[in-house]
Amino acid sequence: MTKIKILIVEDEPLVRMLAVDLIEDAGFEAIEASDADEAIVILERVPEIRILMTDIDMPGSMNGLKLAAAVRDRWPPIKIVVVSGKQRPLASDMPEHSLFFSKPYDIRKMSETLIKMAA
Repeated sequence: MTKIKILIVEDEPLVRMLAVDLIEDAGFEAIEASDADEAIVILERVPEIRILMTDIDMPGSMNGLKLAAAVRDRWPPIKIVVVSGKQRPLASDMPEHSLFFSKPYDIRKMSETLIKMAA
C-alpha cells in the first residue's frame, strides 16, 4: 500500500525537518519545499499529493496564504493546513475547507488532524 503524500512548505530548515518527522511518524510520505514557487513545481509534477501543509511567512513570489489560495483554485481536492508563529489569519483570509494551526503546534493534535484529513 502506498503512503499518502503530504507536501510541507516551510522556509526554516529546522522547522521543516521537524514537520517531516511528524508526518512520517504519522505514517505519511513527506515531500518538502522551501517556498511557494518550489511547491507549485512539485504539485505540477506529483499529482498524488493529498495534503498541503504550509507556513504563511515565506520568501519568494507568494506567501503561504497566497499559495493555499492557488492550490485551492488549481487542485481543489488537496486538503490544506496553514501554520504560522507570527500571525493568525482571519477566517475570510483562509481558503475554503482549510485549517489553521499556530506555531509551535501540538504534535499529537496535528498528527490526528492529518490522519482525519487523509481518511
